[in-house]
Amino acid sequence: MTQTVTPAGAHEDEGAPPPRPRAALSPETWREIGYLLASLPLGVLAFEVTLMWLSLGLGLSITVIGLPLLAVGMAAFRWYGRLERARARALLGLRVPEPSPLRTREPGLFPRLWARLTDPVGWRHALFALVRLPWVVVTFGLTLVLLVVGWPLLPWAARWLTDVDRAMVRGLLSPSDALERRIAELEADREKVTDTAAADLRRIERDLHDGAQARLVALAMGLGLAKEKLTEDPRAAAAMVDEAHGEVKLALQELRDLARGIHPAILTDRGLGPALTSLAGRCTAPVSVSVELAERPVPAIEGIVYFTVSELLQNVSKHAGARSAAVAVRRHGGRLLVTVTDDGRGGARKVPGGGMAGLADRLASVDGAFTLDSPAGGPTRITAALPWRGRTAD
Repeated sequence: MTQTVTPAGAHEDEGAPPPRPRAALSPETWREIGYLLASLPLGVLAFEVTLMWLSLGLGLSITVIGLPLLAVGMAAFRWYGRLERARARALLGLRVPEPSPLRTREPGLFPRLWARLTDPVGWRHALFALVRLPWVVVTFGLTLVLLVVGWPLLPWAARWLTDVDRAMVRGLLSPSDALERRIAELEADREKVTDTAAADLRRIERDLHDGAQARLVALAMGLGLAKEKLTEDPRAAAAMVDEAHGEVKLALQELRDLARGIHPAILTDRGLGPALTSLAGRCTAPVSVSVELAERPVPAIEGIVYFTVSELLQNVSKHAGARSAAVAVRRHGGRLLVTVTDDGRGGARKVPGGGMAGLADRLASVDGAFTLDSPAGGPTRITAALPWRGRTAD
């Protein structure tokens, strides 16, 4: 047996290429370094502008120029905060929600001026520009020194330094409190409700114009012709009246269907149990219905539950290919829980502009929640949670 001995210090494969060079610092660290280095010029500029603005605004506040100057500065600081949030998002991966827009309760120049002067968001952004200058001077110098003589420590140092920046951005550039964030959410929900209501009105108008209205116009014309023929040809007039009678029945049926789509009479008269049972009878798959409520919720919540279940059962009929389905409604604390399950093929998704997204938006408009669990192959389980509001005793 022959044994080859490799001399000490020699590479086992002299012809192999050397390993590829690797970056000393990760892209995340370079972004953090760029944030720290760019903070000094931006911080110095913001500090100087803030000092000049405060000096001129407060110094001239006894004149007609000072207060408008302060108000303009407050609007500019909102833009400065937006810039800093965008910079933190791009370089630090920190996502801070935008504050809600400034509102005035009363119209007019002076109410708008006072609202701008007392804007807490603008004042916090100005404070951010003032208190940040000493910190950016320290971080800029330390980052430069570590780049030259201490780069092995730079990844940890950059992370520690930018963590302080992240805390400052969260503390001074984020919405003031949970109430402000809640206002922003309600504004978004209001827009969704407005869009949904406008779409419903357009649908009702289209159904009336293309259905019952067109049929009633034809009915009026037919009765007019029958009236003219009544003395000349009573038999033809009777046939035309008989045809008009059939048109009246069809128009009434279309109006009933339209009224049921707006708010079904069975829901108003008998409540969710019978109304959902009626919906279940129209589904192509057998549906079991369980409604466990000691009292009825307010009509608005009842209507949302009804139309949510109606659309979900339509999806079961059209897309699920299910052999059976179940609807359960119960109260859990301060929430009304609606669960619709089926044993179909699954794979349902909530995509923008789709039916599931529309249901989620409608529920969100009343502070509700929508949960979809539909793995490929099934089963599908959809849960809607709405705030409970019972009917007050008459």
